[in-house]
Amino acid sequence: MKRFHATLLPAGLMLLTLAGCGDDGVPEVRQWMGEVRQQTRVVTPKLAAPKTFTPFTYDSAGQIDPYNQQKLTAALAKQESTAGKGLKPDFERRREPLESYPLDALHMVGSLERGGQHYALLQVDKSVLRARVGNYVGQNFGVITRITESAVELNERVQDASGEWIERPAKLELQETTK
Repeated sequence: MKRFHATLLPAGLMLLTLAGCGDDGVPEVRQWMGEVRQQTRVVTPKLAAPKTFTPFTYDSAGQIDPYNQQKLTAALAKQESTAGKGLKPDFERRREPLESYPLDALHMVGSLERGGQHYALLQVDKSVLRARVGNYVGQNFGVITRITESAVELNERVQDASGEWIERPAKLELQETTK
């Protein structure tokens, strides 16, 4: 029984609320809406004239077919002619002993001159090796360009991010040891 009264009470309140709404303001609202409709003018903008279509004429008489092998061959030939500027290292030559080690594993421990030729003394692990201008050093195709009493200057050939070979200078300085 309590349940019946609990659902009946909100429904009764709703009916009383709706009964309180009368038809008093509706004619005034309808009159105002009519006046607004009469005063409002509908303005439609004129449409712009459509653009004239001019068809594209494709003249392929002197062109290479994009699906032809010649186009790929021509592009590859052009790329090879401009790539690397001739800096590509010689992969066919015999590798020298100092190329087996990275540059940071080599240490200059001295220099000497014999018969008018300058040599650099490079230590790797526990052995000391002689190197002269023109020798290859390090794993990045480094070529010794100059030897002084305190340093060995060389140019390494490495690939940049685009895959082209570039030269970068490097230097091994004299390592003084205190023993």
